[in-house]
Amino acid sequence: MAWTREEMAARAAKELRDGYYVNLGIGIPTLVSNYIPDGMTVQLQSENGMLGMGPFPFEGDEDPDLINAGKQTITELPTTSYFSSADSFAMIRGGHIDLSILGAMQVAENGDLANWMIPGKMVKGMGGAMDLVAGVKKVVVLMEHVAKEEKKLLKRCTLPLTGAGVVNMVITDLGVFTVGKDGMTAIEIAPHVTREEISSKTEASLRFADNLVQH
Repeated sequence: MAWTREEMAARAAKELRDGYYVNLGIGIPTLVSNYIPDGMTVQLQSENGMLGMGPFPFEGDEDPDLINAGKQTITELPTTSYFSSADSFAMIRGGHIDLSILGAMQVAENGDLANWMIPGKMVKGMGGAMDLVAGVKKVVVLMEHVAKEEKKLLKRCTLPLTGAGVVNMVITDLGVFTVGKDGMTAIEIAPHVTREEISSKTEASLRFADNLVQH
């Protein structure tokens, strides 16, 4: 039984540490903000110039002027600060963001990331992803293991790259995988998911950790 999107986000939240500055990408990563452990102080940063985002607003409480980089309505905290997008990218490029959790279309066994374009489809540009993966200390990808029967953990990406060798960890609906020089290593498997299923749905070089956690 694969993990749900909420369960994937909850697992990604375990990568947070007290005092971290974190950037969450659009899609499943936005859900991670709902699973920050009680008592932990984490500052969420958005490329459009906001540091210290609160949880998503309840229906009816939205402020249309308060949005993140993905144009989703968000809330502010007493400690929230605002600044220009130029200052925001200076934070990112200067290495001041500890962790970025992003979605992806493809991840290669060497950590290459493709998450912004499918050729032939209308896109508005890469956004801040290229800067994020280049300037952030740790990059975690949160995505479904396969899409329309197509494998997403590959030997080499076939889509245009966002960054080369930038991904440290991938969390999918089937498990958790670290990325190293010798390829990918499965360190956790979702409930009722087998090694055989993961192997059959993964093109990338993959080994299973000796201390593999089966949930």
